[in-house]
Amino acid sequence: MPLKTFIREFGNISNKSPGRKDNHRRGRSHIAPEAASSSSSSSSTLSLAGSSTPIIEQGQWANLPPELLLDIIQRVETKEICWPGRRDVVACASVCKSWREITKEIVKTPEQCGFFTFPISLKQPGPRDAPIQCFIRRERETSTYRLHLGLSPALSGDLSKQLLVAKRVRRATCTDFMIYLKGDDFSKSSNDYIGKLRSNFLGSKFNIFESQPQYDSTAQSSPRSRWKTYLKSVPPKVPRISLNTASISYELNVLRTKGPRRLKCIMYSIPVSSLEEGGTARTPTAFANFPDEDPSPPVDSKGKKPRMGFNSTVCGKPPKSVQSTALALKNKAPRWHEQLQCWCLNFKGRVTVASVKNFQLVAAAEPGHNIAVAEQDKVILQFGKIGKDIFTMDYRYPLSAFQAFAICLSSFGTKPGHSGPLAKSGSSCW
Repeated sequence: MPLKTFIREFGNISNKSPGRKDNHRRGRSHIAPEAASSSSSSSSTLSLAGSSTPIIEQGQWANLPPELLLDIIQRVETKEICWPGRRDVVACASVCKSWREITKEIVKTPEQCGFFTFPISLKQPGPRDAPIQCFIRRERETSTYRLHLGLSPALSGDLSKQLLVAKRVRRATCTDFMIYLKGDDFSKSSNDYIGKLRSNFLGSKFNIFESQPQYDSTAQSSPRSRWKTYLKSVPPKVPRISLNTASISYELNVLRTKGPRRLKCIMYSIPVSSLEEGGTARTPTAFANFPDEDPSPPVDSKGKKPRMGFNSTVCGKPPKSVQSTALALKNKAPRWHEQLQCWCLNFKGRVTVASVKNFQLVAAAEPGHNIAVAEQDKVILQFGKIGKDIFTMDYRYPLSAFQAFAICLSSFGTKPGHSGPLAKSGSSCW
């Protein structure tokens, strides 16, 4: 039976059951009642006396037996295995709090299933076996870059899901690529802002910053402020910081020698042990990293906690202990094709246009690291051109969609001096 039909029939049965004669007033399930409804229904009012958290009635769907609810969402999860069909899974999580908690337990991460379900999936590692295939559309007029899920615009069409949006902002001494979940508001105070890529003046070095809320255990909201927040239905403003989680460097080609440009990435948030047998990478479960995940703020080189304000930036590098265990990525060395007279890489049909921006990244393992040879040869991220302002991006574990997108954006921010004449004419693919 389809999900919509089941919910419709179950709702009719619930409305006809005794003891629920007043349910016609709030037949639709909701997470938080409106301010106006609090005056008409005494059961949904907020009590501030002796309680610091609001008591909110979530509707009739919250009373569904957990066993039946578990079976329903499991059936939806096994059926909806593609996008945009997984919108039904997201709809289940939007009914009420109990539905949302059970849905989060059932839905697997991209590393386990290879699918995107919730926005936090964009910051979770990709699958280990097969890469997630995406494409990037560049809009020159607005300096905007959009990441879509799918093989290409021609094959995906209107079914392609927009995952992330980046806005290029030129400054006096650097260039920023501001990354958002949606492209509605390109401001740093937007709730959709999740991080940025910043380059130096020469365009040879980049840093990836992830936006995280700054938790302050001493700051407690008063009952009056909680009451105002409840009436306005607006979450309280939380100070946010940007943590330096990765660095990207392009080799400066001063002598203009022949050959493609070379890049190296140091992923501070990913340990090199994640590629070892039985290793795991950090998998966040929510955008708000509160004290359970990150109890202490970053510390500078002098051992002092930096002063944080709204939208502050921690520009310093992580401690040396973190840098020594961080995962390093390098571009896969291409081979010179005598007949084509250009540098070639095997993109397995995913890249069709020769471009200096085309690259493949593999793990840069040292002799002391216990990483298998087969794992070192795996392409973790590949990026290439398939048309005018259209590029493909395929990534896998241990990178996330956000990290892979930020690395690919660095290819748009480099200066021409970072490649030789032959590489500038294009790196071929086959």
